[in-house]
Amino acid sequence: MTRPRPSAAIWLLLSAVVLILDLWTKQLALDHLTYGEPVVFIEGLWSWTLAYNTGAAFSFLADADGWQRWFFAALAIGISGLLTFWLLRTPRGDWRNALPFALIIGGALGNLVDRVRFGYVVDFIDWHWQGHHWPAFNIADSAIVVGAIALIVLGFGHRPKEN
Repeated sequence: MTRPRPSAAIWLLLSAVVLILDLWTKQLALDHLTYGEPVVFIEGLWSWTLAYNTGAAFSFLADADGWQRWFFAALAIGISGLLTFWLLRTPRGDWRNALPFALIIGGALGNLVDRVRFGYVVDFIDWHWQGHHWPAFNIADSAIVVGAIALIVLGFGHRPKEN
C-alpha cells in the first residue's frame, strides 16, 4: 500500500489538539481538585472528581503489581504507531477513516503521557445517576471511545472508491 498524495497526515493536527486539551484539563484537575472529593457540576448527574487509574478501561488490571503501567504504555505506543502508519496511507479526503484514527491517536497519547509521568492515568469526569456511577474518565478516554465508535459507524457499509 503506497502513500497517497496528499495523505491524511494533516489529521494529526486533530490528534495534537486532543492531546493538548487532555493534558491541560488533567492539569486543571490536579491543581484544583482534591483526590476523591467530588465537586458537583450538575446535581445528581455530573461531578468533577479526581481519581487515579493504574489500569485500563473500567480499572481493568488496576490491582496488578505495577507491570500493567508499562504494558499499557507499550500498547498505546503500538496502537498510535499503527494508526499513524495507516493515517499516512489514507487519502486526505477520507475523513471516515482519518477522523477516528486521529481521535484515537490523540487519546492514546494523552493517557500515555500520564502513565509514563505518574504511573497512572488522571481521571476527573464523574457521571452518576441515582446512586450508579460510571467510572471516572477524562478527555483522552472520551476521544478514544468516540474514535472507536466512529470507526465502526462510519466504516460500516462504506467502500473506498476503486482506482
